[in-house]
Amino acid sequence: MDKNTALFEYVIRMADNVLVLSQRLGECVGHGPELEEEMATANFALDYIGQARMLYTLAGELDGSCRSEDEFAFLRDGCDYRNLLLLEQPNGHFGDGVVRQVIFETFLTLQLEALGACTSERLAAIAARALKESQYHLRHATNWLMRLGDGTDESHNRVQASVNRLWSYSGELFAADEVDAAMQEHWAGPDLDAIHAEWDTHITRLLAKATLNKPEDAWMHSGGKQGVHSEHLGFLLAEMQFMQRAYPGTSW
Repeated sequence: MDKNTALFEYVIRMADNVLVLSQRLGECVGHGPELEEEMATANFALDYIGQARMLYTLAGELDGSCRSEDEFAFLRDGCDYRNLLLLEQPNGHFGDGVVRQVIFETFLTLQLEALGACTSERLAAIAARALKESQYHLRHATNWLMRLGDGTDESHNRVQASVNRLWSYSGELFAADEVDAAMQEHWAGPDLDAIHAEWDTHITRLLAKATLNKPEDAWMHSGGKQGVHSEHLGFLLAEMQFMQRAYPGTSW
């Protein structure tokens, strides 16, 4: 894979991840356990949308299509999306969302830190800007994991079930393919093996502190990074893209 194609595909994956997650978080607004959490959830969703906009703009320049951020978001089918399967899963209860955030944001923070050494100046700059937001998101989710895991019997049991259920989606974060290999070779991109080791150390320590059990690694879901998705993404996109699909070219 040539270097420019690798960079484009890598940027699209990052953009799709945060866009899909922002949509899922948007669905949570109005269902939080307290008012402050409602505000935090909405703000986190907006942070992700801001990151997606920067990444889609860069992607449009890289492939020479000059596609806008809206075209990437609203005019692609599910098979064209490259987001992780973890992020398209339905929200479930509050504990599910907390565990999803911890699993993904721990990875994203390490990924963004590694991209500081990327030889694409544009991507490195976007990563530096997004890193501050990611670090805050992770602290927030970590505090909730501690509160739920080391709380009542019910909160502990529910969040442990969330960890057990979502763990099988964590492997895809570190499943390197030709895009990751080319990105590392040509652009000094992240080493997923190294990130996995750091992620595992952090997650192991965090779960122990929250009095939660770490599941055994077994079979892992995969395919999202290559455009093979669960049925849940189709429903998510149907809602997110409705206005643009029903009324093409609509602008505010």
